[in-house]
Amino acid sequence: MASAASNGLAPGARLDGCDTSGGTMDDPGGPATLAHAPLVPFSVSPMPGRRIRVAIIGSTGSVGRQAIEVVSAHPDVFEVVALAAGRSADLLADQAITTRARVVGITGGDLVDDRHGDRVRAVQDALSRVATGAVHVIGGVGALEAIATLPDIDVVLVATSGRGALPATLAALNVGRDVALANKESLVVAGPLVVEAVRRHGGRIFPVDSEHSALWQCVNGEVPGAIRRLILTASGGPFRTWDADRIAGVTVADALRHPTWQMGPKITIDSATLMNKGLEAIEAHWMFGVAFDRIDVAVHPTSIVHSLVEFIDGSAKAQLGWPDMRLPIQMALTRGARLLRRRDASDPASRPFSVIDVASLAFEAADMDRFPCLRLALDAGRTGGTAPAILSAADEIAVEAFLNGAIGFGDIARVVAGTLDDLEPTFVESLDQLLTIDVSARDTARERVRALSSRR
Repeated sequence: MASAASNGLAPGARLDGCDTSGGTMDDPGGPATLAHAPLVPFSVSPMPGRRIRVAIIGSTGSVGRQAIEVVSAHPDVFEVVALAAGRSADLLADQAITTRARVVGITGGDLVDDRHGDRVRAVQDALSRVATGAVHVIGGVGALEAIATLPDIDVVLVATSGRGALPATLAALNVGRDVALANKESLVVAGPLVVEAVRRHGGRIFPVDSEHSALWQCVNGEVPGAIRRLILTASGGPFRTWDADRIAGVTVADALRHPTWQMGPKITIDSATLMNKGLEAIEAHWMFGVAFDRIDVAVHPTSIVHSLVEFIDGSAKAQLGWPDMRLPIQMALTRGARLLRRRDASDPASRPFSVIDVASLAFEAADMDRFPCLRLALDAGRTGGTAPAILSAADEIAVEAFLNGAIGFGDIARVVAGTLDDLEPTFVESLDQLLTIDVSARDTARERVRALSSRR
């Protein structure tokens, strides 16, 4: 990947025009340089005098299902207006009945899906077997955007993964809608477009990932100029203590065995390579406006401290809690308000947090030599422009190839690095441009995979 300087930019400049210098890290009293205005509010939004009207995009996935649990536990607080998913027609229909959603969207998950008519009919058939009232079903490539822009929505939860959520996220923000964001690609790939949509139309971003939610909870009540540093915590994945030789022999089964979190295969592999933490650093840059030189990663194996913020007076705040995605989901949907959580004996995460029960709060530095994907992500973030989009697309192809046995674990970083070297990053201009670059990056990454696979 070409550096920013090779694109005719001054040192510390980015292809999107944001400042990345962040000041000097050896100045403990200096505030972080803001690259742009934060996308997240630094205060809690007041609760409305009625139920919060919610749309959930990706309701049948892991985050979406947990969101259904959250809203179902607080029927006096939330009203589910709409649901959308890419598959699982029967589950989607059941969710619509459970939540009393009035609108359901179904799409194939890809940018183009010729089978959407069949998917709509499948949902309609499933609803007809159980529904007692009218539920409007929409489908096709515009279904997610239609859900995201419904007029009677307070907050849209974007819980689906992949680039297919980008149009929906931008559509919601372009009508001034608040977005509870669990989709990494929205900011990693299209950060400049999201910033512009928020600036022009006044919508806000509320983070759902546990790390960004922790940062947000720590900055509530503060002012951006008081921030010196954001510190994202990482579990370290299953190979934290492995040496480089042992890591080279990692199997798919090894990599899918995460010590702390239960996640889908893609994010689990990204956690094992630490790519996930690099992507989260890019997200944090956009969410909080903090330059990359003031965003750090610390390995914290027990995942009790979800992230920290260091301030210019030398103090720091941390958010602690049991590993559980439902709290950040709840915080995002309420836009910062806290709700009473009732104890459930069958659910260990519902027990009150007790520091006495915490065995250790140990931290260690992230090793970018053993986990080069972290360095690749941070470098792409510093370069800016379309570099993170190239990174994200190449990583998806590389992880898929590893899961299918075509390449080794260490080859994931080689595919990503090679794709970044092959494609010159440019300024971000439009969503169409980013989608075109996504296709090119995927094609390039596939060529890298074929070359590596032929030598195995």
